[in-house]
Amino acid sequence: MKKILTYSLLLVVLAVAGVFFFVFYPRTPIITGFSAHSVCSCHFVAGRDQASIEQNDNDIDIISKAKNVIDEEGLSVTSSIFGLRKRKAVYRQGLGCVLLGLDGARPVSLDAPPRRRLSDTLYWPYGKKENFVKNEQVQSVIDGAFDHGTEKVKNTRAVIVVQHGKIIAEQYAPGFGKDVPLLGWSMTKSVVNALYGVLAQQGKVDITQPVGLAEWAGDERKDITYSDLLRMNSGLEWTEDYGSISDATKMLFEANDVSEVQRKKPLAFPIGEHWVYSSGTTNLLAGLLKSRFSTLQEYLNFPYSTLFDKIGMTSMVMETDLVGTFIGSSYGWATPRDWAKFGLLYLQDGMWNGERILPEGWVQYTKTPAKGSDGDYGAQFWLNEGHEYPLSPKDMYYCDGYQGQYVYILPSQDMVIVRMGLTGYPEFAADEMIAGVLEALGEGD
Repeated sequence: MKKILTYSLLLVVLAVAGVFFFVFYPRTPIITGFSAHSVCSCHFVAGRDQASIEQNDNDIDIISKAKNVIDEEGLSVTSSIFGLRKRKAVYRQGLGCVLLGLDGARPVSLDAPPRRRLSDTLYWPYGKKENFVKNEQVQSVIDGAFDHGTEKVKNTRAVIVVQHGKIIAEQYAPGFGKDVPLLGWSMTKSVVNALYGVLAQQGKVDITQPVGLAEWAGDERKDITYSDLLRMNSGLEWTEDYGSISDATKMLFEANDVSEVQRKKPLAFPIGEHWVYSSGTTNLLAGLLKSRFSTLQEYLNFPYSTLFDKIGMTSMVMETDLVGTFIGSSYGWATPRDWAKFGLLYLQDGMWNGERILPEGWVQYTKTPAKGSDGDYGAQFWLNEGHEYPLSPKDMYYCDGYQGQYVYILPSQDMVIVRMGLTGYPEFAADEMIAGVLEALGEGD
C-alpha cells in the first residue's frame, strides 16, 4: 500500500513538474516582460505609484503574480515570477520605456525628439486656454460610465465628449485627470494610419504601390501594397492571441525588432482578399517607415514634428523597440484630451487650424471597409458600417484599444467621444453611453 501511495505521489509530482516546465515556464518571459514594461511606463511616463499599477493595470491572471522592483535612480523596473526569468524595462526621457532583450540586447542610442509647447493665447484644442461649455445632461450620462463607491466593474478612467470643437462634458476617476497620460494600446494603430497620411500629403509615399521589401522579391509577397497592410488585407499568416505563446505575444515581449515577426511570415491567403486582424502588420508598417528617412533619429522625430505637435498632442509618447522601431501596434501614450485632438483631426477631414495635415480623400479612404471585414474595419480604424454598435450612428468610426480604450468619431453629430479604462464590453456598455449622450443632446434616433 505504501508503495502505491509513493508511486502515486511521484506521479503527481512529475505531472506538476511537467506542467510547470512544458506549459508555464515557456510563458514566464512573456509574463515578466508584460509586467516590467507595464510598471515602467505607468510609473515613469504616467507618474503613477506602484501599488495602483499592480492592483489595477497588472491585475490580469498570472501577471499579478509577478514581483516588480522599481529603481528610481536607474529609471528601470525589473520583474520576476517565483524568482525566475527576470525581465527589465528601462525608461528614457521623451522616449518612454523599452523592454531589454532576452539575449541581453540594449536599445539603440536615440535622443528625445524636440517638442513644441502649446500656445498660451489660443483656445483648446489649439492652445491652453479653456472655453468649455458644460452640458449638464451629457455630464450626467457620462457619470454613469464610472464606478461609484466600492464598485469595481466599469473601471472607467476618463470620458470626454467634444462637439463642434469644444468639450461639453469631461470626467475622470480618482487618481487620474486631464494631465495624466494613458496607454492607448491598439488605438496606436490608428496613429500609424495618420503617419502614412502625413507621408502621402508630403508626396513621399504612394500607398497603392508594393512595399518593395528585398526579402519578398522572389515570391508572391512582392505584390503586397502599403494599402493591403493598412487594411489588414495582406494575406500574411498571423495569430493574434494574448492568452498563449503566439505571434503577438512573442513580438511584443520577446522580439528585439517588432517589425521582423510579421515580415518573415509566409502568405496564408490571397493578397487583398482576406481580412485578418494583425498587430504584426501594423508594426511592419512602422518598420517600413524607416526607409523614408536617412537616419534613425529623423525617423524618430518625424511623428512628433509632423503630427503630434502639429495638432497639440504635446503629451504623446510613442514607445519603440530595441532597434528603434515604433511599436505602432500598442504603445502610444497621451492624455485623454490629446486623444480627443487626434479624433478631431479626422473629424475635420485631416485639417488642423487651417493647415492640411492629411491629404484630401485620406479620411474617406480610412473609412472605406476593408475586403472581408464585413464592414467592421477600414484602414487601421474600426467602423460601425457593420453596425457593431446598433444604438450608435452607422457613420461612426473609431480607434479601439485593449481593455476599452476608445476614440469615437461621429461625423453626423460633429462629435468626438473618448473613453479610457480597464474594462471593455460588456462590463462597460459603450454603445449605451453613446446613445445616452445623443439622446441628452436631442440627437438620438
